[in-house]
Amino acid sequence: MTTEKNPAGKQRLLGKVAIVTGAGRGIGRAEAMLLAREGAKVVVNDTGGTAQGEGVDESVAAQVVKDIRAAGGEAVANHDSVALMEGGGRIVKTALDAFGRLDILINNAGNARPRVIYNLTEEDWDSVIAVHLKGHFTTIRYAAPIFREQRSGVIVNTGSESGLGHLGQSNYSAAKEGIIGLTRTIARDLGRFNVRCNAIRPRAATRLATEEVMQAMLKTQEVLGGPALGKATIDRATFLGNKPEQVAALAVWLCTDAAANVNGRDFQVDGDEVGLYSEPAVIRGLYRDGGWDLDSLDKVATRDLIGGLHNEFLGAGKH
Repeated sequence: MTTEKNPAGKQRLLGKVAIVTGAGRGIGRAEAMLLAREGAKVVVNDTGGTAQGEGVDESVAAQVVKDIRAAGGEAVANHDSVALMEGGGRIVKTALDAFGRLDILINNAGNARPRVIYNLTEEDWDSVIAVHLKGHFTTIRYAAPIFREQRSGVIVNTGSESGLGHLGQSNYSAAKEGIIGLTRTIARDLGRFNVRCNAIRPRAATRLATEEVMQAMLKTQEVLGGPALGKATIDRATFLGNKPEQVAALAVWLCTDAAANVNGRDFQVDGDEVGLYSEPAVIRGLYRDGGWDLDSLDKVATRDLIGGLHNEFLGAGKH
């Protein structure tokens, strides 16, 4: 399988078998296509549902498989939901049945139900947590014994800057930052078996970046006066100009031998820029013999612990 971007046919993943969840559109599709271009046999998983996680359309995954085969690659479709344990199991089984092994798992499947917290329903919460956070667990749980037994394997998880704070998406933020914690622990659980697990935080124009979501981010900046994602300021045109293929390059690179020593880390992918996030750490501390009480905290905490920190969102509703 050769393309203009791979004219010499250099295939870094020749003979490998990969699963990509949510591979029917956007970032997942770009990842599946690039994996195949690099020689991997790919299980294209997608329910074909809506951005809210509803419905099934098997033609979505089938079209990606058709595109991969048309370019000379090998792929099969799977339509199971990652939100179900049996779904995660069947996705992994599809790889084993079709190709006899499994080497790479890219967890990308997702949905979005953006609502400010006082309008968020239990269904909104459960659906997003199930597809994102539990959806990463279900596939990893069934892939992990295979990777452990063969003493090799790669997992790439999909987090988000939304985990750093995102107006109107508490369900999505909680799920995505949970994925980062999951990634760090899986790296520790499986690293001793030569299995690595990393995460990416992509910023790209996909169908989850709806007009509603974009307006929420812009409202944060323009009305509330604070950054839209964590400490990041969003420019609409730049954000929407970021392509899924730019994300796929880093995700697939993490699956190659070039990244063999990278484990338990999370990366930013923002258009032309890639970056490595730091590990959270205590930035300031105070010690008091015998511990702290309210009076002692009153005396020094605001001055010495909190220091010059402020919250740009406090009182923002008054503007």
